[in-house]
Amino acid sequence: MNLLEVNGLCKQYSGFVLDNVSFSLEPGYIMGFIGRNGAGKTTTIKSMLNLIKKDGGEVYINGLPFDKNETECKRQIGFITGGFDCYKKSTLKKLTSVTRRFYDDYNDGLYREYMTRFNLDENKKVSELSAGMRVKYALTLALCHNAKLLIFDEPTSGLDPVSRDDLLDIFRSVISDGQRSILFSTHIISDLEKCADFITYIKNGKLIASQDVTSFCEGYRLVSGDGAALSGRERYVVGHKSNAFGFTALIKTEDADKFADCRTAPADLESIMIYTEQED
Repeated sequence: MNLLEVNGLCKQYSGFVLDNVSFSLEPGYIMGFIGRNGAGKTTTIKSMLNLIKKDGGEVYINGLPFDKNETECKRQIGFITGGFDCYKKSTLKKLTSVTRRFYDDYNDGLYREYMTRFNLDENKKVSELSAGMRVKYALTLALCHNAKLLIFDEPTSGLDPVSRDDLLDIFRSVISDGQRSILFSTHIISDLEKCADFITYIKNGKLIASQDVTSFCEGYRLVSGDGAALSGRERYVVGHKSNAFGFTALIKTEDADKFADCRTAPADLESIMIYTEQED
């Protein structure tokens, strides 16, 4: 059974439409959620969680229809953002005492375990924590009520490389029992290359792809050659860059035979996103 299933999610604003977005996630995996600023990632997440009213579509959490079981579904979700700058003057101990009241299955033993593991002092105020420590505390709150689905919206934004790498190790550890999954929205593609099993990519509110990382990357190739080599084959190009020495272009693997006279190389996540967005 899918831990998360999103079917035909729609939301319309003036000047923007989230258009029929669908994807699913099984237990035990990390899904990277990518797209440039304004693509609709946060709108998708907020619509899923009923933080904004969606215009259409269905969301299921562990098989339960979200709209009919919102309270129960939210008990199975941990929603974490990179900012986590609320209640800055409150101590972690006070915030925890308030949060625990909302969850019937809150486990104080797990809370203590993760606070120790993450080297968090519950007597400190939120304002006294580094950005990385704030994310770890938010993660602790999610894990101590046994959340099955962790939704991270830009959790590593603003963190230094060492702190980001530390959190990515934690994310992999969290899903290692095969019972939990993570939906991970980020602009830092290198983070996803280290930890993501699946990719869901949206552009201008529309779904580009939702599949495992390997298959997604294998669906594209980078080709390069002199400027003249591109002429007449532009229709096969997803996006390209040219300079005085020639061009580099992203193509679909199925069109590789059209560029047999050019140099080819594998495409990574970052290249795919850069060239796909460049076509506009």
